[in-house]
Amino acid sequence: MLGVSMAALPAMADEKNLWEQDTLTGDWGGTRSELADQGIEIGLAYIGEALGDVSGGMKRGWSYEGRAELSLDLDLDKLFGWQGGTAHASAYQIHHTNGLPTADYTGSIGAPSNIEARQATRLFTLWVQQNFLDDAVSIRAGQLAADDEFMTSDTAGNLINGTFGWAGIAAANQTNGGPAYPLATPGVRVAVAPTKSVTVLGAVFSGDPAGEDCFDDAQVCNRHGTTFSMSGGTLWMGEVQYASNQGEGGGLPGVYKLGAWYQTGKFADQRYGFERSNDHGVYAIADQTIWRKGESDALSLFARVGGAPSDRNLVSFYADGGLAYKGLIPGRDEDVLAFGAAYAKISGDARDADRDLQLLASDPAYPLRDQETVFELSYTAAVTPWWSVQPDVQYIVHPGGNVENPEDAMGAKIDNALVVGVRTSLTF
Repeated sequence: MLGVSMAALPAMADEKNLWEQDTLTGDWGGTRSELADQGIEIGLAYIGEALGDVSGGMKRGWSYEGRAELSLDLDLDKLFGWQGGTAHASAYQIHHTNGLPTADYTGSIGAPSNIEARQATRLFTLWVQQNFLDDAVSIRAGQLAADDEFMTSDTAGNLINGTFGWAGIAAANQTNGGPAYPLATPGVRVAVAPTKSVTVLGAVFSGDPAGEDCFDDAQVCNRHGTTFSMSGGTLWMGEVQYASNQGEGGGLPGVYKLGAWYQTGKFADQRYGFERSNDHGVYAIADQTIWRKGESDALSLFARVGGAPSDRNLVSFYADGGLAYKGLIPGRDEDVLAFGAAYAKISGDARDADRDLQLLASDPAYPLRDQETVFELSYTAAVTPWWSVQPDVQYIVHPGGNVENPEDAMGAKIDNALVVGVRTSLTF
């Protein structure tokens, strides 16, 4: 017995002012706090956005996309006396007004939105974690998402384009996008923190989130996130993190990461199409606050770079970077202005395949793939602690890496795309 009445859940704003509380629905008449005291935390959030390709891309058009997220976090020590144990589950309901994500308009490798996915109600993550040695060591097992912990940048997280999350060097190269939103896979992650500044992460994931014998879009084959795929080889990931000046009163904080992945399985040669065995890549990340004034105003930068073999990967080199300014406008301490640029180089072998086709077809106008570059400018206005509004503009150079437009009967290349829109986020 939980000792609380679930009938009290619908209560709205309680003792705090509606515009000052952390969530829209408040403390549920005290029920939320009582549940937390017993080790149960329920989260509900919604992101809705209207994004449009207003110039260039494959075709012009607008899309409304929405994602509702339900999460459950359990403290197993409070619930059952399982010392050091926690559990987590998350699920999404994803929808569009017209059934099309914005990437279907732009034709880009980097999806203009980091919530883009096929319409579905799906399980995302489901895991249990055990901590040891005063939380210096932890083991997590279950259905995991690599982009929850690996290859992340907090500063880049202020941007909307998907490439600033699960970077293009992984999303375009790993099998069916790898174990990342919206498809997690079974896996085990170990984290060791030998000092307060250093953390070492290691993980093994099932390599293909689509499941066995999938000849369609991975999100169609694993529509509800319950395939629990054990196919597609094995993906190994490792990352070393160094965090400086994280305490109060210290210098400017920064986080630096160095990581790599290795995936077993078969990968198509980018030029000749035959199968190659196994794949790998490396990356480095820097997140650094470079200026700070008082408790709110701060300017931070991020930079990420990665590489992978040209013969079996579409993207052989990747780099992104940018800035985020928190508190730019006086009195708007939680607002963030962010700018980012991302560059994804198409591998030389894929470009050589285009040259071969150009020669075979005797068509000197056949495009040779080279690179895709994304520029994004975004402003997140924190209306309340539980509601934000985020206007956004993106310019995508060579969507798809400089390829023919399948929507053009004459075979013209996809033009550079201009995407504009606005996102709103609510925490209930």
